[in-house]
Amino acid sequence: MRKPFEPDYGKASGLRGASIGHGSAGTMLVATLAIAVSFTTPPAANASVQHPHLHSVSRVSIHDARKHAANRETDAAPSVVAVRKSLGEIALAFAIAQLGKPYRYGASGPNAYDCSGLAQRAWRSAGVAIPRTTQAQARFGAQVPLSRIQLGDLVIFYASASHVGIYAGDGRVIVAPHAGKVVSYAAMRWMPIHTIRRPG
Repeated sequence: MRKPFEPDYGKASGLRGASIGHGSAGTMLVATLAIAVSFTTPPAANASVQHPHLHSVSRVSIHDARKHAANRETDAAPSVVAVRKSLGEIALAFAIAQLGKPYRYGASGPNAYDCSGLAQRAWRSAGVAIPRTTQAQARFGAQVPLSRIQLGDLVIFYASASHVGIYAGDGRVIVAPHAGKVVSYAAMRWMPIHTIRRPG
């Protein structure tokens, strides 16, 4: 017969047939409840457990994404390198733009030229003021040997320094030849060179 003040620990723990001594009733109850809870409670803590490499993987993924985006921007916008023209190249570009315009004695543009008028206007476009006549041009600027000739240099022809052309490369000059002709290319080899001058 059970005494009124003695609880039935077997029923309280949900385990029937368990024998519990009076001296260790409190200790056994706690142990029994702990065991029951461990088998019946889901491992809620596991829901918050993260993979030990999750943060490092995320950081690597973000880094790769940013690097990929930067590479795409670099590919989409290639760098542009500005190349500065020399004064001679600027003068030559002006002369090329006048090709086909007629020769007229004493003319210096914009619709017609003689040889020295074309040379003067070409170098003026590069910001360099040179004399008007071929004889004066033959004494202006630095003298240049044929082996060091550059685009835009003035090539003065004949012993009398009576004709001038603007060096255009490949042994050619641009000239305003004579009446009835137009500004055009001419081969240097057909005319004796008096001097080569570099105005700027």
